[in-house]
Amino acid sequence: MSTHNTVEIKEPARRRKEARPAELLAAALDVFAEKGFAATRLEDIATRAGVSKGTVYLYFDSKEALFKAAIETAMIPAIEAAEAIANDAGKPAAALLRSFVFGWWERIGTTSLGAVPKLLVAESGNFPEVARWFHEEIISRALRAMARVIAIGIERGEFRPIEPTLAARIVFSPIFSIIVWRRTFADCAAGLPDPHVFLDAAVTLLTDGMVIQAKEAK
Repeated sequence: MSTHNTVEIKEPARRRKEARPAELLAAALDVFAEKGFAATRLEDIATRAGVSKGTVYLYFDSKEALFKAAIETAMIPAIEAAEAIANDAGKPAAALLRSFVFGWWERIGTTSLGAVPKLLVAESGNFPEVARWFHEEIISRALRAMARVIAIGIERGEFRPIEPTLAARIVFSPIFSIIVWRRTFADCAAGLPDPHVFLDAAVTLLTDGMVIQAKEAK
């Protein structure tokens, strides 16, 4: 009986300890989104997660390390979803590109991750290493997936010959723009377009410019 009680006491504590890194990452993402990188203190994240500052240091040795881990953990599912779209050979390339754009908006633009592009734009000068890491590890990976979609379209004869990486940056620009606009001006500027309407128009314009029409293919 005594042994059984000891297990029951220790098990919740063990589960709680195992859950702490995930709780810290979620809290960190919320606080960074609210305050920005420079203004965020590890104490703020610890308080949001309901732990002591010392507990944060058990898992992360710096604010930068915690920031990277929080962003990476939250964004990797979106990156993997984008890469999965690029590997779907069953749809026209223009449809794949549209799925990519709207999928990225739903997973990034409509969540707390939407604050990250604005945060990086505002603070890249003060924290260039963090901005460089974000571009190399997150944005570049997404761009490669989008470039793959465009390359598929070229290979199939659906898109005009164009440098895929350059085209990917052009297609990615409206997504980045609407996310930053909404985060920066949503509360103070009238006339901002609905994101879905804006992205639909942007994708239509861009894909229409790349698609080879039937008469051209003859």
